[in-house]
Amino acid sequence: MKSTFFIRKNFLIRSVAPCLLVSVFILAPLGCKRQKEPPAAVNNEIDSVVDTVGTTPDTVYTLSSELYTADPSAHVFNGRLYVYPSHDFESGIPQDDLGSHFNMEDYHVFSMDSVGGTVTDHGLALHLDDVPWAGRQMWAPDAAQKNGEYFLYFPVKDKEDIFRIGVAKSNKPEGPFKPMDKPIEGSYSMDPAVFEDSDGKYYMYFGGIWGGQLQKWSDGEYKGEDKYPADNEPALSPKVALLADDMVSFAEEPKDVVILDENGEPITTGDNDRRFFEAAWVHRYQDKYYLSYSTGDTHKIVYATGDSPYGPFTYKGVILDPVLGWTNHHSIVKYQGKWWLFFHDSSMSGGKTHLRSVKMAELKYLPDGTIQRMNAYVEP
Repeated sequence: MKSTFFIRKNFLIRSVAPCLLVSVFILAPLGCKRQKEPPAAVNNEIDSVVDTVGTTPDTVYTLSSELYTADPSAHVFNGRLYVYPSHDFESGIPQDDLGSHFNMEDYHVFSMDSVGGTVTDHGLALHLDDVPWAGRQMWAPDAAQKNGEYFLYFPVKDKEDIFRIGVAKSNKPEGPFKPMDKPIEGSYSMDPAVFEDSDGKYYMYFGGIWGGQLQKWSDGEYKGEDKYPADNEPALSPKVALLADDMVSFAEEPKDVVILDENGEPITTGDNDRRFFEAAWVHRYQDKYYLSYSTGDTHKIVYATGDSPYGPFTYKGVILDPVLGWTNHHSIVKYQGKWWLFFHDSSMSGGKTHLRSVKMAELKYLPDGTIQRMNAYVEP
């Protein structure tokens, strides 16, 4: 099916209704009134007052009005922009700290040939029932291509309720994808993100704490209990592994991706504004590697830079201020000469944190290579 991007310009709508609505197929927000200091809680889903000091983007595009989508991974294949999000729906699972209410069970792939133009929903790409080893919760995916073959990487809990990372293959970027019989050996936790370097090597970044179970692992073994470093100790790190030539296995044991502060010391567990929580993503700009990620309970997308895909990475700042809803998850891609930030919020559902919608806005760099901080908060 096809739909059209919804565009929100940066102006205030003053009316009796909370925001002006417009849509091609169903209602979707066009010009919701913004406020610089969002409320401390929206349906009890944001648990602290958040700062919104970033620059407001000129235009924010919404991917789809027909499906709830989240956790977007964007890539350019064959000159066309593809987005691989997770697919939210109302499953009726009560909300808890482990994210049980994020009970997604399939993936759709979207594509477009111009920003702001027609968006194609290519339909069902992979379903939970297609994966023989899967139990529940298909969370944030990613994709890659090599030699004309396309790979969809996805985290899902196995029959023992442990997150593993699976892979499915297709001869088309939109799928449908056929899953492998087993998860990637040595993989665990969630949020796989695959980065292709200029030398043709592919690296997978993964991991997430709390519901992502990273804190339950040690030395590549599942311990089954939460174990976090003390607040003054180095925080848990995302993982990275070089992918083998077959793109469905690791060529090495996963390594820690160390994130340093301005003094060259590892970011600590207690540094909630800067420590890694989930959603690692790597891109390259002007010969620097940029690691970006979510801070989780402080609701920001932040970034660090380094000289190697393995790191270490030095913290630089915030990319995206908190959005409506508890989670914040993103990707960054260059398309048609501009850089774009993909993210999600809960504006389409009126603030329900498990019913989100993917957005995109232009990402801008300053002359020194730092990223201009963005505020895309929309009042419900």
